[in-house]
Amino acid sequence: MQQLLDGFATALTPTHLLFAAIGVLLGTAIGVLPGIGPAMAVALLLPITYGMEPTGAFIMFAGIYYGGMFGGSTTSILLNTPGESAAVVTAIEGNPMARKGRGPQALAAAAIGHFTGGIIGTILIVLLAPFVAKHAVDIGAPDFFAIMVLAFIAVTSVLGSSRIRGVASLLIGLTIGLVGLDQLTGQQRLTFGSLHLADGIDVVVVAVALFAVGEALWVAAHLRRKAFEPIPVGRPWLSRSDLKRTWKPWLRGPVIGFPFGAIPAGGAEIPTFLSYVTEKRLSKHKDEFGKGAIEGVAGPESTASASAAGTLVTMLTLGLPTTAVAAVMLAAFQQYGIQPGPLLFQRESELVWALIASLFIGLTLLLVLNLPLAPLWAKLLRIPRPYLYAGILFFASVGAYAVQADVFDLLVMFVIGLLGLGMRRYGLPVLPAIIGVILGPSAELQMRRALQLSDGSLTGLVNTPFSIVVYVIILMILLFPLIKRVAGRKTPPTPLPEPEKVDA
Repeated sequence: MQQLLDGFATALTPTHLLFAAIGVLLGTAIGVLPGIGPAMAVALLLPITYGMEPTGAFIMFAGIYYGGMFGGSTTSILLNTPGESAAVVTAIEGNPMARKGRGPQALAAAAIGHFTGGIIGTILIVLLAPFVAKHAVDIGAPDFFAIMVLAFIAVTSVLGSSRIRGVASLLIGLTIGLVGLDQLTGQQRLTFGSLHLADGIDVVVVAVALFAVGEALWVAAHLRRKAFEPIPVGRPWLSRSDLKRTWKPWLRGPVIGFPFGAIPAGGAEIPTFLSYVTEKRLSKHKDEFGKGAIEGVAGPESTASASAAGTLVTMLTLGLPTTAVAAVMLAAFQQYGIQPGPLLFQRESELVWALIASLFIGLTLLLVLNLPLAPLWAKLLRIPRPYLYAGILFFASVGAYAVQADVFDLLVMFVIGLLGLGMRRYGLPVLPAIIGVILGPSAELQMRRALQLSDGSLTGLVNTPFSIVVYVIILMILLFPLIKRVAGRKTPPTPLPEPEKVDA
């Protein structure tokens, strides 16, 4: 508690409060635009923090993080265009509410749900993260490699409809991560003799290319499609009957969302869907579901925010990003030479607790500033898409150039951007590629350390109880679809009723 209070003392200085407010407003403004989720918002604004001191930069990122999520739900409700996969469930009930003229109520339920889920999730970070970090110090190379393999398997198995496409995306990311000098031998890999590639491809360049450039090119290829007409928004508010229907879903959301965020389970897609199913089952207004039930907005939004908080536990204590936003946040840590992991709470204690305190501050600012500004954010949806995505390409180019002030990075960014366009064309998810770029080199290093300790024997990868448990979980994830398919075949088909005989 003393460290948290010290964190508040750091985060509540006028300069850091200004950074938090700027982060909230920028994150919401970018997140509310169609097709741009929190991950792209953070990736686009990542270069802005170059030259800033780390604490101020991460306080700004906390605002961008939650602001982008709030903006994604606004797009989902008003345009039926989820800014990210976690906001898909919100569109099921949120958009019908908006079309019935209850858009303000849907936005208010989403905003307060984000605040409630985020606050409860951040409290759980305070309680659990130091405990996890304390015990994670004892984790060795075989255990870390097993956890990273679990993250690879989870992110390719949970996301999307095709596991093969997930694996293909992961392999693309692992290949990009190989570029540069071998960390142990100094051997050049995939550099094609270019000194520009000797240090590898910066994660920021890869993130901006796959998210921003790939999305901009994809939208440019489909500009002839009919544009969505945004729904007018009044002042967000909730009546007494709305509050009576939403307060329980707001409190149930973190119970479902936080555990899924804290484990490598592929993000907030599963918990938001579980929250929606739970609210539908428990609601006294089941007939409204599918037509604009406010519980179907409040529960999933609270769940998504708590899941995002749970994701930070895994990222800060183990250095494992399980969502696209966490992957870009990890890249932000790395740009300052800070490696999240078990020792982060010891080596960078002041920074970590200021970041956690800023989550509380950012969520409060998000609610106070953005509820009155909801009509203004809705007007941003009227920006013509050619202008919008031309601006995105401009900022992406400036950001990529700012990494090392090297024109070669611009060329690399646009090549990987074309790769991102191809991935969208053939349905390959982007997140496994980002995870592969970030975790690939670390996974290789931990694997080689484990093999060195065992004199090259493969048993060195499974010589601890923790690693064995993790591999059993991996095996269960891999076999679950097969078991489900076999069980489905054994279930006898339901016989059709015989037609009634009608007398002539």
